[in-house]
Amino acid sequence: MTPEQQQEIQKRQRSRSIVMALVLAAMVILFFAVAWAKIAQGSMH
Repeated sequence: MTPEQQQEIQKRQRSRSIVMALVLAAMVILFFAVAWAKIAQGSMH
């Protein structure tokens, strides 16, 4: 494998890792938003 090919593979892996981190962060934010909404709704009653 040439160095150029290796660099291209590393670029793809890095971009995939960034996308996965963003997806995970979005899921965590969504989870906390839903939990917070449920807690807020429960305290009104």
